[in-house]
Amino acid sequence: MDQDVMLGIVGSITQADLAPLRLAGRLGSHAVIYRINRVHQSGGYGDQDRHPMSWAVAVYLDSHLYRVFNARGAGREWQSLDRLCEWLRQQGFWCWWTRNDLEVLGTAAEELEPQFPPSLY
Repeated sequence: MDQDVMLGIVGSITQADLAPLRLAGRLGSHAVIYRINRVHQSGGYGDQDRHPMSWAVAVYLDSHLYRVFNARGAGREWQSLDRLCEWLRQQGFWCWWTRNDLEVLGTAAEELEPQFPPSLY
């Protein structure tokens, strides 16, 4: 299922629209970061097999979710959550939700209890 449909995203908005909408009081206080299948091959991550996913951002505008697009009409994508969080703060967001509906859950290796040498007491 397409993530935009699943999240209820109704349209797109450009980065240049964010500041005026915030000043007008129409922009929500938090954003939604979500995992997508990568479309763009840039930023040194051109190997689609090694890096098949990116992060996208949706913002609340008049209580509806809109995905952030670039000026050329393509959805913005980030490979690094660190860079994305920095970008969100520059745009005036201090709070955001992160969701990852694409990657498999529960794949962490089991952590074993530490093995201590037997007690000498």
